[in-house]
Amino acid sequence: MKLLELFLVFARIGAFTFGGGYAMIPLIQKETVETKKWITDDDILEIIAIAESTPGPIAINSATFVGYRVAGVLGAMCSTLGVILPSFLIIYLISFVLREFQDIKAVQYAFFGIRAGVLALITKALWLMYKKSQKNAVAYIVMALSFIAVAVFDISVLYVVIGCALIGLISSYIIKRRSKK
Repeated sequence: MKLLELFLVFARIGAFTFGGGYAMIPLIQKETVETKKWITDDDILEIIAIAESTPGPIAINSATFVGYRVAGVLGAMCSTLGVILPSFLIIYLISFVLREFQDIKAVQYAFFGIRAGVLALITKALWLMYKKSQKNAVAYIVMALSFIAVAVFDISVLYVVIGCALIGLISSYIIKRRSKK
């Protein structure tokens, strides 16, 4: 029963979220933390951090990690399939008809509205993660430098994530050593 429930929750998220993985984060958090109470807010932050730093789309990685925490390997498989299947089917169907309708103004306006909604969902995910994360000088410096590295200097996100992890390890080590003195 839990496996089917995992599949259906993530299928619903996958079917009704436009804009990719970051737009899905608020829905994953709402369903898994608030509605189903499968994991905690701290768990979702850890899962998102891990999903962001591992290869692959963040939504699929998040679904896999949540499924694994809830029901092991089979749970990971069910939640991953659930989040992938609707998108696959929708894209498959749209690919047949999009060329026929892409010049219609109503379709263009609809996609304009969808993009605006996706931006709002991504902004909400950013705000949610900001509220839950530690706030200190090191965190703000890492956040600013990461943004500048990616947005201004076009440095690969992979290198930025590795750099952030190293800074986190070093700062935690320094704080731990200072607290022992």
